[in-house]
Amino acid sequence: MSLPELKTAVLYHRTSVVLALDGHLNTLTVDALEKALDAILATETPRVIFDCEALSFTSSAGLRVFLATVKRMKTRGGTCAFAALTPTVHEVFEMAGFLEAMEVYPSRESALAGHRPA
Repeated sequence: MSLPELKTAVLYHRTSVVLALDGHLNTLTVDALEKALDAILATETPRVIFDCEALSFTSSAGLRVFLATVKRMKTRGGTCAFAALTPTVHEVFEMAGFLEAMEVYPSRESALAGHRPA
């Protein structure tokens, strides 16, 4: 049995940084997310977008990092958004109350444009 892994990719756009997540986000893999976020948050980017299209799972450890990042960005006048949630991650967000509390978009493109469906 192989251990779960998380791959991250950072994509820079005009006023946003997209952090694409691929794999499982849990206590064994959360360090990879925190390392990527440390590098992103060291910059003055006004917006971080988590692209969750390839994120197959998140545990409470991942939710904790997401929430901490949203709070950090808010204190410095920035924003965070979540894009393209997989059905499993969408369900976790729904159970945790994140769908109402966070900016959630159906795709990376809509998150970059700031257009949520009505």
